[in-house]
Amino acid sequence: MLLYVLKRFPNVQHAVINDINPHLVNAYRVIKERPRELVSVLSQMQNSYLQNSDEEQRKASFLNVRDTFNQGNLTDVQDAACLLFLNKTCFNGLYRENSRGKFNVPFGKYVNPLICDEQTIMEDSELLQRVEILNGDYQSTLDCIDDYTFFYFDPPYRPLSTTSNFNSYASGGFDDDEQRRLKAFCDEITSRGCQFMLSNADCSAVNPQDDFFEKLYSDYEIHRVLAARSINSKPDRRGKITELLICNYKQESFLTYAAEEPVEYQKLK
Repeated sequence: MLLYVLKRFPNVQHAVINDINPHLVNAYRVIKERPRELVSVLSQMQNSYLQNSDEEQRKASFLNVRDTFNQGNLTDVQDAACLLFLNKTCFNGLYRENSRGKFNVPFGKYVNPLICDEQTIMEDSELLQRVEILNGDYQSTLDCIDDYTFFYFDPPYRPLSTTSNFNSYASGGFDDDEQRRLKAFCDEITSRGCQFMLSNADCSAVNPQDDFFEKLYSDYEIHRVLAARSINSKPDRRGKITELLICNYKQESFLTYAAEEPVEYQKLK
């Protein structure tokens, strides 16, 4: 969303992005400040990895990088390179941590993954010159509010079922109490005159009795939109699913683009 806005609206001269994951934030900072060094390291990792045509050798290489990443003691550039390498070679490009905060996504069986996308890294580096990059709890972004602040929230999605929670994006987790805390934060920024949009799972579409978000955000606009999803343990369940967009302002013409095709939204309330 950030990069889309920066590309689409060049008049946006200052943006703030925040995430609780230090590895992701470090990667953004390295792309912004040291893209050439990152490309150099990633290129070497890509060449070494693709030279192995045997799947077991590639898996061993993947596990070695994963172990190195989890052990830490890396430079900022090395840490960012390992994160991007793992993203391109792990199962479905997932990011998951165990209870000890260690990345534990298994090996992905890709024939020719693009590990070093130099063009994208350089283009994103230019866009990120307009971005202040933070690492911490979203509450800290209250200090960034001015008269023209718009918030977009993309929190860890609430599981659609008891079996769909693929562990955790961060070791601390994001349960229903955290969802409620986020809603209270939305109330706070609304009281300060800010606009926000928040995306989350459409739980009631799977279980009509699970109206958690409908109740939690009953004071706000709630919309159902189609979104493309490629991650599911069962291939026949991949494709377009519905998600929720919640905002504190009137919007009559939401469009979501899945496979380049605009799809009209359904307003729930």
